Amino acid sequence: MPERHHVRTLGPYPRMALVVRGWGLEAALASALFALWRVGVALDGNGLGVLLLGLLGITVWRSNPVRSWLAGTLGRRATSRWFTRVLIACEVISRRGSLPRVEGSERIPAGRRIRLRLPPGLSAEKIEEAAEPMAATIGAREVRVLRDPANASLAHLSLIFHDPLSDAVPPWPVPAESLWEPISLGIDEDGNPVSVGLPERNLLLGGEPGAGKSVALSLFIAAAALDPAVTLTLMDGKQVELAPWTGVAEHFVGPDMGEAIEVLKDLCAQMDRRYSVLLDQGLRKIESDGDFGLHVVAIDELAFYMRSGTKDERTELSERLRDLISRGRAAGMIVIAATQKPSNDIVPTFVRDLFSFRMALRCTTPEASDTILGQGWAKEGYSASTLEPTIRGVGWLLAEGAVPVKIRTHHLEDGSIADLARRAETRRGRR
Repeated sequence: MPERHHVRTLGPYPRMALVVRGWGLEAALASALFALWRVGVALDGNGLGVLLLGLLGITVWRSNPVRSWLAGTLGRRATSRWFTRVLIACEVISRRGSLPRVEGSERIPAGRRIRLRLPPGLSAEKIEEAAEPMAATIGAREVRVLRDPANASLAHLSLIFHDPLSDAVPPWPVPAESLWEPISLGIDEDGNPVSVGLPERNLLLGGEPGAGKSVALSLFIAAAALDPAVTLTLMDGKQVELAPWTGVAEHFVGPDMGEAIEVLKDLCAQMDRRYSVLLDQGLRKIESDGDFGLHVVAIDELAFYMRSGTKDERTELSERLRDLISRGRAAGMIVIAATQKPSNDIVPTFVRDLFSFRMALRCTTPEASDTILGQGWAKEGYSASTLEPTIRGVGWLLAEGAVPVKIRTHHLEDGSIADLARRAETRRGRR
């Protein structure tokens, strides 16, 4: 990165010490080269010694490991000097006049990530207050600051020069045959791949029509269908979104409340039978090499099943579903539910909180976003109502981390879904 930004001295800060420290390695290399040249001259005043040392230097330089190490080290140090100047310009300095120390730097698809060691009296929150001035100083799209979860003296800065979520997401890498392996979901704001593991997890998806909810749901269904050891139950209030997967499903339920209740009853009974087997074997949860595989229950148009039928039917269905979500994880029962009308009457709090993974795609209101992610996230800046409506598949994912992460999911065309469904049928011996 260029070092063209104005730097003004802050009080008695020892700028000369900073310069000397920042160029220490380069000065050492220059001194070493000069010393070698002097040795070469001393060995042979006619220049033969210099020639031999030059040939030795060229041989060493042609070594890829040495060249890569030296180029990488010099590049990181140049970045360190450049960003130190940025920190001084933005007055990111402790009361004692100490600057954060750049400990590492790496390129990311969206720009660059820098790791800072914070001096006493300075916190990641204070660095974050200077994020906007830093972005303006370096001409970046934005600067994101994240405190290291394991060490408060470390901060990770992402210098964003490009928004990867506005580009086409790379094609979905077809997963391995085992659903026990993580599923590629898409990319995050830094352009890094995002994967999630479904075993012992439930997932809630929500978003307005056209936000990409059904496509995101198809990624999980495809991964489950491609594993012959996984049993698949599908419930689709519109009956057309999940229709391509009927050939691999053990149960396929359309807009029929009575059938939906009966299937959920059967699933809860199956869950109890699994727990009986685990109890006999002295196990607390199923294993990848156990007697039975994972069972994925995918529900599209959850709003239909939570609002249709009589009051008694709705009550029974919601209780069966709550029981399956709350107790089924250790038995290998995975529930993935999606709705395009996130509201408290469709996704009550006592149901939502049972989903360990949640993803909110574009929503019409902050309240609808909080219905999926959880109360209060919109006020913290994680609101799906502010997402760009023209870019499908972008949403906030609350998974393994402590805070939601903005991602864009892979996109599956109808033709790709049909091909994957046929492949899944072949793997299961149904073709």
